[in-house]
Amino acid sequence: MPSPYRAIFAVPGTKRFSAAGFIGRMPLSMLGIGIVTMVSQVTGRYGLAGALSATLALSSAALGPQVSRLVDRFGQRRVLRPVSAVTVLAVGGLLLCSEYRAPYWTLFGCAVVAGCMPSLGSMVRARWAAIYAGTPGLHTAYALESVVDEICFIIGPILSIGLCTVWFPEAGPLLAAGFLATGTFLLTAQRSTEPAPHPGGQHEGGSALRSRGLQVLVITFVATGAIFGAVDVSTLAFAQEQGHKAAASLVLAVYASGSCLAGAIFGLLRPKGRASHRFVLGICVMAVSMIPPLLVGNLAFLAVALFVSGLTIAPTMVTAMALVEQLVPRAKLTEGMTWTSTGLAVGVALGASLAGSVTDSSGARAAFVVPASGAALAAVVAFLGYRRLRPAPGLEGQRTYDQHNERHRDEDYVA
Repeated sequence: MPSPYRAIFAVPGTKRFSAAGFIGRMPLSMLGIGIVTMVSQVTGRYGLAGALSATLALSSAALGPQVSRLVDRFGQRRVLRPVSAVTVLAVGGLLLCSEYRAPYWTLFGCAVVAGCMPSLGSMVRARWAAIYAGTPGLHTAYALESVVDEICFIIGPILSIGLCTVWFPEAGPLLAAGFLATGTFLLTAQRSTEPAPHPGGQHEGGSALRSRGLQVLVITFVATGAIFGAVDVSTLAFAQEQGHKAAASLVLAVYASGSCLAGAIFGLLRPKGRASHRFVLGICVMAVSMIPPLLVGNLAFLAVALFVSGLTIAPTMVTAMALVEQLVPRAKLTEGMTWTSTGLAVGVALGASLAGSVTDSSGARAAFVVPASGAALAAVVAFLGYRRLRPAPGLEGQRTYDQHNERHRDEDYVA
């Protein structure tokens, strides 16, 4: 392991909570695509499948930040365990309703309740921030977590789609629920690295979303999420049109592997300049990278195009997390990070639903217009909102990372 990555694990407990976070966030990549695969297998309707996935994502968007606010106030252990138990029960109900062909409204009801699933990625990043705030180690830790996210997106769709198509339709979401339960238990069992709760922090200035800069990030992430949701559904439908539905998981894995590779390399670098500059540039490059999939002719070409597009994802996400740390108070950091996930979830919902509808009406090739449009919208929002991506006067003290990064190389850290 390169020295910057080895160095961040010098603190006791970091390996354990990072591993637990990896297990617990697998549902992020498995549950939505698993529902799409399951419902399309059972009913043959991609519109319904996309609508269910969108319902789950929208519910997560509404409930996720509230769960994280409770975590900031009461601590991870007290909140995550009961919330995860509710999510697992809701997923179980969804699978039973699918198995016994219950009315469609029961599927939507279970999907709404399952939306309270906690964002374990935000929980792990909050632990890293508590340890390495104001040092280059935080950049490396965020890059590592971005890589872990992408590994989940490499492995998750393969497991979920593969199990749903080879074993039985409900197998993918069932395994996702198991991962959530296991990861949450392992993470919350580690008390020494749990960030201290801030019981009074939630009453100081209201929600973290009052930050104008965070508002720009969230809106940009809605458009970015539309890319991801639309790519998932469009790729699955396109693979089926080509007669190789199971190969969709491999294509999506290639997409995620591009981001994984870029994130691993980005974590070794010490980027200069303002994080806001890097974020806007990353979003614009991501928008350009979504043009080639519009010209897709076969699965091999699609895999190459998505790999190139994937290279733009992780560096942009790592930079966004650095911006969140600068834009919101420390007492609301978990909530702030979850709002970005919420933006992605809303975007995934919209993208999946739109791509499903376009696929039903015009075919999978036409559906790739949806992620390209989302990418263009993300670039416009990031560019127009650039001036808001600066810390508020009261948060100037949280700019230590960029200041430290510009002045020092921290030779002891990278040695």
